[in-house]
Amino acid sequence: MQDSKALASIPLFPSNTAPPAPDYPWPGPYTSAMFLSFDVDAESAWTSKEAAHAKRLVTMSYGGYEARVGTPKLLELLDQLDLKATFFVTGWSVDAHPAMAEAILKAGHEIGHHGYHHLLPDPGDPWIEEELGRGFETLKRRLGVKPTGYRAPFGEFTEELRVALVRHGIVYTSSFRDDVRPYRHRLADGTLGTIELPVTPSYDDWMHGLSARFSPRPIFPKEHVLSLWKDELDEVRDWGAMVTTVLHPQCSGRPMRLRLLREFLTYAKSCPDLWITTGQAIATNFLGHEAAAAEGRADRVAR
Repeated sequence: MQDSKALASIPLFPSNTAPPAPDYPWPGPYTSAMFLSFDVDAESAWTSKEAAHAKRLVTMSYGGYEARVGTPKLLELLDQLDLKATFFVTGWSVDAHPAMAEAILKAGHEIGHHGYHHLLPDPGDPWIEEELGRGFETLKRRLGVKPTGYRAPFGEFTEELRVALVRHGIVYTSSFRDDVRPYRHRLADGTLGTIELPVTPSYDDWMHGLSARFSPRPIFPKEHVLSLWKDELDEVRDWGAMVTTVLHPQCSGRPMRLRLLREFLTYAKSCPDLWITTGQAIATNFLGHEAAAAEGRADRVAR
């Protein structure tokens, strides 16, 4: 039970003060969207929980699967379906598996920032700036990439992180779970933050398809997850909204999960109203409508 002092410290205002997402249209002929994205953590998914895992070689092999099998298989699938995606890659994974990262880039996919060591962002952590800087440096040195998108390790955020990302020139983020359309963050001081492409929680494959010794959970069969994903997608399409996937090569690159993903993406591609694309493309669409809306407001004021 928390004490009264701790409870009294809880702010009496929403954790996110940004207004609801604007109803900007998707590019014609589309009326809904899918942000197709992957998180490439490799072994850093496990060492970020405990550095000592680095010497537990079977534990590390769960992450190593990404470079050996998972990512190549996913790139092959995306090529077969003629789809482009965003891969949020930890800097450690790029340094440890440069050929894997280079293959993602060579295939024409977007590379996003995902921290360096995949450390959980916590309020007051002194390493946030170092994690960001080292991630940027690695992507530039290894791949020649200056990312415009960022997804937080463990999907967590702090105000310090939101401010730092604006300072580093990040255009869009994708971690929050509080909307079904893109919106613009508002920082604590009232200034504008990044564009947020909200995550759709049910499209996190880790929750349905990965079980490890230090992350034990049941693995759900294809039929259950495919039904869930199709139902969510169909309702989102009716809303004219967006789904955002959080797929991991060490999960969806496994044989049974790859078959599931192939069936789902084939179904998604059969929906003529659905725009399946990268985070950069969705953010660019948002920026265009945002600028047009601002110009319209300025014209009305001038009159």
